[in-house]
Order: sequence, then structure tokens, then C-alpha cells
Amino acid sequence: MTDETIGFTLDGRPVEVPADGASLLEVLRDRLGVRTPKDGCSPQGQCGCCTVLVDGAARVACVTPARRVAGRTITTLDGLDDATRTAWGAALCATGGSQCGFCTPGIVMRLAALRAKGTEAENHAAVERALQAHLCRCTGWRTILDAWDALGGDHPPRDLEVAGQRASIEGGAAQRVGPEIALGHGGFADDTAPLDALVAVPDGRGGWSLGETLTEARAAAGKVQGRRTTVDARPPLDLPAGDWVASLRTSWVEPAYLETDAAWCAPGGEPATPLANGGAFGGKSCTEVGAVARALADQHGRPVRVLLSREDVVRSGPKRPPLAAGIDAAGRGLVHVARTPGIAAAINAVAPGLRVIEVDVPGPPTSIALRAAGWAEAAVLLAGAAGMVAPVCSPQGAVAEAELQHGRVRVRVRCGDPLDEVVLRSYCIGAAHMALGWVNREGLSVDESGAVHDLTIRSFGVLRAIDMPPVDVEIEADSGPPVNGSDAVFAAVAAATWIGQGCPQDWPTGGPLA
Repeated sequence: MTDETIGFTLDGRPVEVPADGASLLEVLRDRLGVRTPKDGCSPQGQCGCCTVLVDGAARVACVTPARRVAGRTITTLDGLDDATRTAWGAALCATGGSQCGFCTPGIVMRLAALRAKGTEAENHAAVERALQAHLCRCTGWRTILDAWDALGGDHPPRDLEVAGQRASIEGGAAQRVGPEIALGHGGFADDTAPLDALVAVPDGRGGWSLGETLTEARAAAGKVQGRRTTVDARPPLDLPAGDWVASLRTSWVEPAYLETDAAWCAPGGEPATPLANGGAFGGKSCTEVGAVARALADQHGRPVRVLLSREDVVRSGPKRPPLAAGIDAAGRGLVHVARTPGIAAAINAVAPGLRVIEVDVPGPPTSIALRAAGWAEAAVLLAGAAGMVAPVCSPQGAVAEAELQHGRVRVRVRCGDPLDEVVLRSYCIGAAHMALGWVNREGLSVDESGAVHDLTIRSFGVLRAIDMPPVDVEIEADSGPPVNGSDAVFAAVAAATWIGQGCPQDWPTGGPLA
């Protein structure tokens, strides 16, 4: 450990940290315990979750060496004045501009800096340009624009406990709703880890490299920065032979949740859950980080943090099962799909006329836990067979319709008691965002050996704020028990998008978004 130090002003107070080669993000989170800046892609500098102000200008901390801020002034979300911080938390909560709350702290910092420049509240174009430095998988961006408009206004009272119930139904895991969540205090696993915990990262050989710091652990593992390939994503399966009125081939798709898998555990304790405030759309349903944290803590006799990098998640995390399918006008057809437990039942739950054949495909793991995996593809195929968009009914009993006209997406959903329309609307807009990206842009390049080559978060095809059309959501009154509605919206928007483009065979289509 070097004896040299770096000094700067953090949220109004002078601090000194070791000059050990760490990034500003690692210094803030792991040396100084400031956990509102989040690590979604470190050190790629592509997701915006770690945005802070350096001498008043928004910067991503994960690619800023700490030595470069010596003598400068750093402001995190915790250092904003109370009125500004409170106003942003209230506005994001009131509009549904935050779901899990992982990406919003960085977004708040960027938009607060934009406000400080005197940008007019109605200038959405300026906000969308600013948000190009960020990614958000949950909200579909439009509710964040709503929060920009609502900042500082009066917000109707809501029962946030009931809102949390709707969020948990939509997200598939326990989730809280409140202004503090939008400000990054959702209790994410790595945010609660003690500062003196050992850090463990994958070593690339099936084991784990440990260090006193993240920098040390990654150096021991020989971590290599991820890259984006120039080779386009392509469907890995051939279309089954047959006389089909519609056919579809999908690619490998990354769930692209922003918070990478993380857990920590004390010796003899229970590991912090990687599903602390949100379900990652099923992407973390089988993650091993908790069990590894417990085993390593017991082995070393001290707390251990286990952290996956963005590259680790892409290589080892589950993907939507790619398929190739044909269907006739009667709704009968044949589906070839990557072998995945439960996939045949998921497809046949919506389209019993499809015969499913599972095949071994070299590539990353797949899972039906991801949003509507299998049955959404089946709903899309049925729409292609009919040649028109009809209401989509999910296996849970939700019903959704969608149309894309005049640069807008219009959605109607019925899913039992809405409980909280703000949350339900936010999830439906987020589902529309994910569906548009899935059909038009999202895919991973995977070679014939099964290795993933798209390893940066910007290479997945997730739609930016500037790409996302307005979404109108109509929630139908329903006194039945509440069920997930956004998954039905996801399938309905995907089907409407595909039908509107004339049912091109291969996804992503590269077609228009609305």
C-alpha cells in the first residue's frame, strides 16, 4: 500500500485517500462509504449510474482515476442541498420515474446539473440529449421526463405500501416504493457491505480471486476490459421446414439489468440478497453470488463481498432462449428452441398448437425466468398467424392490447385491482421500452463455439431515452385479484411492432420503433 495520498473536497468536507490507483467510484464507495453512486458497468463508463459532479460538471466516476480529482470538488447525491435532493426524490416517486432505484441517483446528478444551467423545464430535447449518457432498463424513460416536468410541484398523496405491493407483483421480487428508493437507498446488497470486507471476483478459470480492494482483486484475476464486436447478432437456429404463413427466428438476448450480481456475508451469517429491491426481470433467479459469499466468509473468517463485473454477467448470466419457428393460419406449427427447462410448457401455455423441439445450441445459459420467456414469443407467432394484432392474454390472466401509430405507442391493460396506477403505468411503459428494443435492436453476437463477443452494456441494443417514443397507457378498471400486467404489455407491444413491420423473419429487425 502506498504512503501517498490524494486530497479533495467531498460533499463540502476535505478528505484524503490512498493513491493506490483506484477509480473515483471505488474511492467513493469502498474507501469513503458513499454508496449513492452505483456501479453498473465499471470500468466501461457506459451506464451513467456512477455519475457525480466534479467542480459542478457531471462525470462518470468509474472511468475517472481518483488522482485526477486531487484538489477538486466532488459532489454526490448526498451532497446536493436538501431541497434539491428532496424535490427529485418526490418527483421521481410521484411519476413512477424510479422502480428499483439503481440508475436514478446518477440520472438525478446529471439532470440537477442541467437544471443548474437554467434549462427550461419543457425542453425535453435537452433532457433526452443529457440522458444519452445513461441507461435505464426499468422505466422506459418517459416517466423520467415526467419527473423533470413535475420537479418542485405538489404531488397527490399515495399509499406507498400498496404501491410496493404492485411493484412486487410486476417485478417478481419484493420491492419498496418511496422517494428514498429513487435516491438510491433501496438497500442493494453491495451498498450494505462493511468497508473492511474482502472482495471476491471471478478469476476466469471457474474460481475466485480475492483482495483487500476491488482493484487488488481484479488485478489478481487478470480482468480484461470488455469490448463490442463488429459482428452483428444473428439467430443461431435454422427455420423448421414447413408451409408457414409466418415464421420467426430470434437471437441471443441479454436481460441487461443495471445492477450486476452482488452479495456479501459475514462468517456464519446469511448472505445479503442480490434481489434487495427488484427482480432484475428474472435475470438473477439462479445467481450463485450469495452462496459463494457465505462459503468464502466461512473459509476466511471475515466478511466477503462477491461482485460480478458487467463482462462476468454477460458471459455467465441467463439469456432468453433463442428460437426458430413457423406457424400456419390455424395456429399450428413447429418451434426449434435452445434446450431450456420449462420452455415447452411456457410456449404451449399460450399456443398449444405449436410443437416444441428443444435442441442443444452452443452459447450462454438460458432461462424461462426472464420476462415472459417462451409465452411472449408464442403470442407473437399467433399474431403473425392471424395477420393482425389481437388482445394478448398472459398465463396469469392479464389482458393487454397495443398499437403503434403516429410515432406513439398506445397500450390498454387489465390485470386485476391496479393497487397503484402510478407504479402500474411505469411498469407498462418500461415493458413497452423492452419490447421495442427486443424486436428492433437487441441481440448478442455469439460465435459458433458459444462464446459471447458483445461484452459492453452499450452493445446489447437497449434503447436510449432519445430513441423512445411516447407511450399512452390506459388501465382498465378491474376488481379481480391483482396479477402481473406488464408482461402482457411486453408481449402485446412486441406483437404490434412485428405486425406493423410486416412480420420480418429475423430479430432484431432493425426496423422503426413506432
